[in-house]
Amino acid sequence: MFGADETPKTAPIKEGEEYEVKIEDVGKEGDGITRIEGFVVFVPETKVGEEVKVRITSVRRRFAFAEKVPE
Repeated sequence: MFGADETPKTAPIKEGEEYEVKIEDVGKEGDGITRIEGFVVFVPETKVGEEVKVRITSVRRRFAFAEKVPE
């Protein structure tokens, strides 16, 4: 449907939420990758093994983006 929110109702996370996560992998663009309830989240400026607090900035159909929350 044109103009409909592309975020599925099944996404376990929402924009603006914060989580403590561990970076598990690195994507093609160099962003860190973590999973929240199995849902893939890309976190720029992170490294594998890093434990960080993140804020969700954008949720797509199959993945999301987050930013590190300054300590």
